[in-house]
Amino acid sequence: MKPIIISIAIVVSILVACKSNKPDESKNTKTSSSIEEIKNTGPIEEIIVAYLDLKNSLAEDNSSSASKAGKLLEAAFKNFDKTGLPAAERKIFEDVEEDARENAEHIVENSRNIAHQRGHFELLSKDIYDLVKVFGSGRALYKYVCQSYNNGKGAFWISETNEIKNPYLGKTLPDCGTITEEI
Repeated sequence: MKPIIISIAIVVSILVACKSNKPDESKNTKTSSSIEEIKNTGPIEEIIVAYLDLKNSLAEDNSSSASKAGKLLEAAFKNFDKTGLPAAERKIFEDVEEDARENAEHIVENSRNIAHQRGHFELLSKDIYDLVKVFGSGRALYKYVCQSYNNGKGAFWISETNEIKNPYLGKTLPDCGTITEEI
């Protein structure tokens, strides 16, 4: 009986010693998830965040907030560092950048004309879609289409959620939209 008790005591001592040498994973959870979040963001994250703010402002029929988000979008394009991009990606970015900044500028300047803002948002959505397809986003995004917008011609937008928030028809027809792609 004595050898069994001694063996159990030795095993318990070894287990306790091994456990004390392991880092406490519960303390590191926040740090490692923050690191993962940083690793998983795409190079155009600032642009995407500003675009999504703009989309949400238009969905709420808030033209003033949309104007502010447009200004952030302009700045995000201006601040984007293209120096490390391969030539082909740099060309794509620059082709999109000029049109996107012009559309964002129109959204900023028309803070009291939400219909005009929405027209430029439609063009801007095409630019953002092209960027996400080339650069990725590091997160799930959804491409929505609303066929009721623009006298039945329809338009699409990019969203961070699978809950419909229609930026084209706002509170008039908030649930018009169908997910056509997860990007």
